[in-house]
Amino acid sequence: MGRVDRPRLPGTLWCVVLGIFVNYLGYGAVLPFEIIYLHDGRGFGLGTAGVVVGLVTGVAVASVPLAGPLIDRFGARAVASGAGVALAAGYAGLALATSPGPALVAAAVAGAGNGALNPSQSTLVTTLAPARLRHRATAVSRVAGNVGIGIGGGVGGLVAATGLPGFVALFLANSLSYLAFAGILVAVVPADARAEPVAGGYRVVVRDRAFVRLALLNVALISVGWGVFTWLLPPFAGAELGLRPELIGLLLLANAATVAVAQVPIARIAEGRRRAVLMAVAAWLFAAACLLVLVGAYPALLAAVIAVGVGECCHTTVLMPLVADLAPDGLRGRYMAAMGLSWWVGLAIAPALGATLLGVAPEAVFLTAAGTSLAAGAYAMLLERRLPAATRLTPA
Repeated sequence: MGRVDRPRLPGTLWCVVLGIFVNYLGYGAVLPFEIIYLHDGRGFGLGTAGVVVGLVTGVAVASVPLAGPLIDRFGARAVASGAGVALAAGYAGLALATSPGPALVAAAVAGAGNGALNPSQSTLVTTLAPARLRHRATAVSRVAGNVGIGIGGGVGGLVAATGLPGFVALFLANSLSYLAFAGILVAVVPADARAEPVAGGYRVVVRDRAFVRLALLNVALISVGWGVFTWLLPPFAGAELGLRPELIGLLLLANAATVAVAQVPIARIAEGRRRAVLMAVAAWLFAAACLLVLVGAYPALLAAVIAVGVGECCHTTVLMPLVADLAPDGLRGRYMAAMGLSWWVGLAIAPALGATLLGVAPEAVFLTAAGTSLAAGAYAMLLERRLPAATRLTPA
């Protein structure tokens, strides 16, 4: 019998994955130190430093809907490259800013690039991969991002210890990483084939009931799996359980390591299986993790962040490939941008609603999050009936 060739991801996609790794390597190096750099290195007040860093997110939220039509009009490669240049300019500006005014301008430029990068990058990854391999492409791109941000954070801590020159070097290196990402896209990714435009724009997206329900489900899952465990678990572990910072850091490392190890195997396990079930499993893992936090023992916290990591892998294996399958070719950018906006909303909910409750009734935060996740799992199973039959399974 002749050898049967297994389907493989195209080489162009692997070049993009390399660019994602480089991009997140630089971003991971500055992420934990943005406020520290502005406050300790540049002498900004904590409130001012918080406003500058918050502007990056605020402008990103505003620019996400604008990115969708640009992707559909000019292609994902062009928008992702432009976003990389804007982020490079923004972070270079932050590296050199010595007063709040220029820092605010630089943060706004970086935020505009940040809002455009995520949907264009997701569109690019799902477009370059054959439809039957989109889940694998999403998996390897996410592993590249997590490994990059983990290594970057470790290296960044060593460089930041040298003071202001180290901070400046980190921000300039991050700027160069974005330029490198944009350069890789221009050099190796062919210009996007223009899909036939679809009349109606975002009106078509809003009328897609299955997609809107998927976006609402995503808000719930992101608010718990990413929001609660990123923004609220560390202060809870420190204030209520008395954990030292290094032990809290190990929890975050365990979560990132779980994603790096489990993402690709879970993508393979998902093949031929129902997407709604995988999303429900993610939600129920988040619920179990919230209850484990309330046990209060460090081994239980460790098990919780590992469960969250596995749940994240289950959810991301399904989400963007499903969005790509639901979207007409001429509106894929708008669909990705709308789903990207749901990510930002989910991330904002946890600190906005949970931080105050954390100071009054900390256990209630995790009980509420557990209840939300249980309901989201049930909602995922109900959503399956709304999905087109051809999109309900991960391709085998």
